[in-house]
Amino acid sequence: MKRLLISCLAIGLFACDDGSTGGPLDIAVIGNTASSSGPFGPQARYLRAAGAEGLVALDPEGQVIPAIAQRWIVTDDAMSYIFRMRDSTWPDDEPIGAEDVRDALEARIRALRGTALGLDLAKITEVRAMTGQIVEIRLSSPMPEFLRLLAQPELGLMKSGSGAGPMVVSFDEDAPLSRLSVLPPTARGLPEPPEGREPSTRPLTLTTMSAPRAVRAFDEGSVDLVLGGTIANFPLAQPGPLSRGTIQVDPALGLFGLVFTNDVGLLSDPARREALSMAIDRAALIEPFGLGGWQPTTWVVPQSLFSPLQYPATRWSEFDLEQRRAEAAGRIGAWEEQVGERAQVSIALPAGPGGDILFREIEGAWSRIGVETRRVPFGEQADLFLLDVTARYSSPRWFLNRFNCTLDQGLCSPEADALVAESLVQRVADDKQSLLADAHFELIANEVFIPLGSPVRWSLVRGAVTGYEPNPWALHPLFPMAGPTI
Repeated sequence: MKRLLISCLAIGLFACDDGSTGGPLDIAVIGNTASSSGPFGPQARYLRAAGAEGLVALDPEGQVIPAIAQRWIVTDDAMSYIFRMRDSTWPDDEPIGAEDVRDALEARIRALRGTALGLDLAKITEVRAMTGQIVEIRLSSPMPEFLRLLAQPELGLMKSGSGAGPMVVSFDEDAPLSRLSVLPPTARGLPEPPEGREPSTRPLTLTTMSAPRAVRAFDEGSVDLVLGGTIANFPLAQPGPLSRGTIQVDPALGLFGLVFTNDVGLLSDPARREALSMAIDRAALIEPFGLGGWQPTTWVVPQSLFSPLQYPATRWSEFDLEQRRAEAAGRIGAWEEQVGERAQVSIALPAGPGGDILFREIEGAWSRIGVETRRVPFGEQADLFLLDVTARYSSPRWFLNRFNCTLDQGLCSPEADALVAESLVQRVADDKQSLLADAHFELIANEVFIPLGSPVRWSLVRGAVTGYEPNPWALHPLFPMAGPTI
């Protein structure tokens, strides 16, 4: 049956009768269509999760569920995870064995070295194929969030360039369009359903669109779901579509703020970099967006992720906003008087009405302390740029890894990196928390980042769409949206 489905893809997915009911669910992913054709671009994480699952996966609510591994155990010391594979096959009908899984996972780990996700995987010390269906992953120290990390789409497993589902994916050569269909239960290692109880599913299409085009397509009814919205384009979603669908905002965890790219001139002193952070009224920053429940922050790592708590809820809690701005203006004025120059910075923000609002609010805040702000296109060289990323798991280490010096994205702290590295082998939870808290304070002392608050991720969801739920990771698996009942 699997061979039939894959061969059907060669002549067009919907030319085959795969038992699905109804027309396709049409999905738009917001992105840059100029560089998003084929398996690359903003669709990539969604497609890999659908066509090449890993040992575990995420459900619509962002919880870990079985995938290629049907079950697992964790050893008493929490440093070894032992997975039993389900009885399933690769697209060439060869059984998925422990050695295949080990080789595929090791290949993914090697491919991710030098990336932020590669740093997240640093606790993995060994992947072992124990028997035909058993794989063990050993860690350097306990990691409570390890399964969630393992469920990331980038860790989807492949053999000879193909994954094992749960969906089949094909690409249109001349357009950034992907077509997806659910594999039958037997091809996913599940029992043959009783006669007359075959699962009811529907195919999906996934297209990359600019934000204005995606919102317009949703409003006109040509797509049922829009994914990947950010604060830069959030104002586009507010008028119009509300009568025909719903704006869903994820309770996202992650980093949203400004990264310093240099420590030259005005920015050469951490105290003056801090002045820029002190001057921003974070509540006023988000007010024009009308986003209820948004969480502002003045720390790199959310306070709640440390147990016990390591620092107050807010920096500069002893000062009100006007006092903070007065202090910041004094630092900037002293530098101008010393060097005889006008205080100026450039900032790279994404295009879109939300980016325009952010610039207006930040420019206004910095003008109050005597700093002139110039905006440059996102991706071009600037003194600061917007970092807007969602977390993969809820640990201080995820946040700290985003500023590792090896990533070469902006200012960093070798001292913080060394403390994070030391934490990788620390088996006592309180001692590990202490090391990570010290690393956080090193980043704060070096003022490498201006935290603003939680990332904004939104979707447009028509009422008939099933299998979609807002979640903290802002990643919405496609498989449940196809409606498989088995």
